[in-house]
Amino acid sequence: MHHKPSLPVPLRSLLYVFVFWSAVSLEAQDFQLGEATIGEAHEAFASGDLTCRQLVEGYLARIEAYDKIGPAFNAIQTINPRALEEADGLDRAFAASGPVGPLHCVPVLLKDQVETRDMPTTYGSALFADFVPTRDATIVVRMKEAGAIILAKTNMGEFASRYVGSAYGVIRNTYDTRRNPSGSSGGTGSGVAANLGMVGIGEDTGGSVRGPAAVQNLVGLRPTVPLVSRYGMMPANPTTDTMGPMTRTVTDAAILLDVIAGYDPNDPVTAYSFRRVQNSYASNLDPEALEGARIGVIRDPMDPNTDPASADYQSVRALIDRAIDELTRLGAEVIDSVTISGVETVNALLASNTFETEQATDDYLGEHAGAPFKTLKSILLSGTVTPWRAAGMAGLIGRTTDEAGYAQYLVSRAKLRTSFMKAMAELNLDAVVYATFDHPPSLIALDAETNPSPEDHYGLGDNRALSPVLGFPALTVPAGFTPQGLPVGLEFLGRAFTEEMLLRFGYAYEQATGHRSPPSTAPPLMGGRRPQ
Repeated sequence: MHHKPSLPVPLRSLLYVFVFWSAVSLEAQDFQLGEATIGEAHEAFASGDLTCRQLVEGYLARIEAYDKIGPAFNAIQTINPRALEEADGLDRAFAASGPVGPLHCVPVLLKDQVETRDMPTTYGSALFADFVPTRDATIVVRMKEAGAIILAKTNMGEFASRYVGSAYGVIRNTYDTRRNPSGSSGGTGSGVAANLGMVGIGEDTGGSVRGPAAVQNLVGLRPTVPLVSRYGMMPANPTTDTMGPMTRTVTDAAILLDVIAGYDPNDPVTAYSFRRVQNSYASNLDPEALEGARIGVIRDPMDPNTDPASADYQSVRALIDRAIDELTRLGAEVIDSVTISGVETVNALLASNTFETEQATDDYLGEHAGAPFKTLKSILLSGTVTPWRAAGMAGLIGRTTDEAGYAQYLVSRAKLRTSFMKAMAELNLDAVVYATFDHPPSLIALDAETNPSPEDHYGLGDNRALSPVLGFPALTVPAGFTPQGLPVGLEFLGRAFTEEMLLRFGYAYEQATGHRSPPSTAPPLMGGRRPQ
């Protein structure tokens, strides 16, 4: 059993003082904290109905009420102890000269795979519980310069896999706490879904932004790999590692991408994005963007374990069929049942890349003089990593990119990319769509923290691997709920550096359908208490 440590005493005292006051204060004003967007908060700042301090206090009250007491999503790992101090500074700046930047006083939930020099960065592992880096990741620097507050670091699957870690245990899905939140950015997903912060950042090697977003009724963007700097993030497989926004609206995802995208000399691969970054991803969103768009539909399951005969598959399929009808109603030319040669091998192909992780991890840890462990092997031999994660890590030790298998992996990636591009060209497609998952999230196994091979059925029906294997961007948006009340995500995928187009398509679909709905497990605070 893992227990989350209590908040620092000064912060906890502040929370008890403000949990009643802040909720009443926000409730009494026009601004409503629940489901608040960046634009709504900025309008409230401008009108004088809201201060940055009040906004931050409201989120801290919700974290205290829902993440640490009940229903205990276990999404938040470390709260920024200077959050209120930073809020006061932003209020002073606003009074003197207006907003600091496009993210003025936007409370961000940051996956704890990303470095912060003023808070621990644990990677979801108890081994790094006290590790505080000496630097901020590039995206952290950019968000702070744009006026954001890193409100908290979020729980994650240990060393970027699944939803269980030795640092803080099991993360839970806010729409059904018996079920998994997907991973490994599950803490960010649960936190943003439950309105514990305004926006979030996740990391996506094989689907860890889009998975938690899809199963928690969120927008999740996996950018083209060179678009967003990974400097200051522990790697998994550098050829497919990236970071992206996890938000409740497409507009907020676009605003966040505007800030974090672009060339960074500390991550040379971002040079490929030079002159391919849009001036603003948020400024051209259009509710009629799907009019005349040619959208292909991939129906072939990408996970060989998908069970099309099952009732839960059929419940997802019904929503995807409805989404296709909605796209057509919005003016898209839908080309159904697009066939891409080799798509059924995509999950196995992504999983076959066991060659990059050890060297990339060792190189990364070697940059930190204060890191308690310096190699992936020593981490595994510590005996502390949860058994499920340790079993997966064991297969990474001793593998290198010098092996012939790595060359075959790269050849297979290139072959699948050509197959995809051929289909896009022959059918004159702008993008393709498919279900992020063909099955709803599974129940959490009772022994998920102790068994190296629990009967968990995690990730059943997973279609996320196509985007990272191709190296192309993908955006998941809410497509509705199954009869059991479980969210389903519709994923748009395009060619490299088509994030602007995907966001426009997602925005048009979102605005017309309104499928986002917050979880009933975290209702608005009223008078400092949950409604009776």
